Amino acid sequence: MRGLLAAAPILLALASAPAGAEEPRKPEGAAEKKPAAAETKPAAPGKPAAVDSPKNFHTVGLAIAKSLEVFSLSPAELDQVLKGIRDGATGKVKTDLTPEQQAAVNELARTRMQKAAEKTKAQNPAYLARREKEKGAVKTASGAIVIPTSEGTGASPAETDTVKVHYTGKLTDGKVFDSSVQRGQPAEFALNAVIKCWTEGLQKMKVGGKATLVCPPEIAYGEQGRPPQIPPASILTFDVELLDIVKKPPAAPQTPAQ
Repeated sequence: MRGLLAAAPILLALASAPAGAEEPRKPEGAAEKKPAAAETKPAAPGKPAAVDSPKNFHTVGLAIAKSLEVFSLSPAELDQVLKGIRDGATGKVKTDLTPEQQAAVNELARTRMQKAAEKTKAQNPAYLARREKEKGAVKTASGAIVIPTSEGTGASPAETDTVKVHYTGKLTDGKVFDSSVQRGQPAEFALNAVIKCWTEGLQKMKVGGKATLVCPPEIAYGEQGRPPQIPPASILTFDVELLDIVKKPPAAPQTPAQ
């Protein structure tokens, strides 16, 4: 599960794009459709996409901007960063950082993350108190808040169960950081293999139900977060639909020893 399993943060690194979209799985038992004769004709050669288009270079800039979010740059600081990019890209200044320069950048990132975490932590109690008062909200032992939006009629999972869900994960400002719905593929995972908020929260749901799960940082990703997608000390909210409890295949019978 992409948004809930651990991932090491990498500072100043551009996210590598996948080589291609994942092929959708065919329904089990579906027959292969044979193409009609007209469909077997080779397609006319199309105009190749312009790899070096202005749009793609703009996207490079967006990728760099994403990697800089951890620094929370002011306009004046951003001007200095852009100057460094121009100097490095044009060869005016060498881009190989000395150990001292690299240490300085890492320390800057650390202090900016710490400052952001302190600001977020100061805002968290009021947000949690407000969500806890919403209609039907239930609080777990560790502080997860489960707000039902549609009651299910099936069974509730146990901590050792594997579940199938659709979910959309958001920050408190509504920004989506992960979504199985957007990927068009439900997620399956063991409840005891994810963050504690999910382990406890989904046990309050029933199959077929939907709920908003509010996760304090202490039972999500803590003060470190998962930059750049999840800032330090972030409260996470998940719109969850519990689709099924995945049944384990029966154990193979053991052959008696001869």
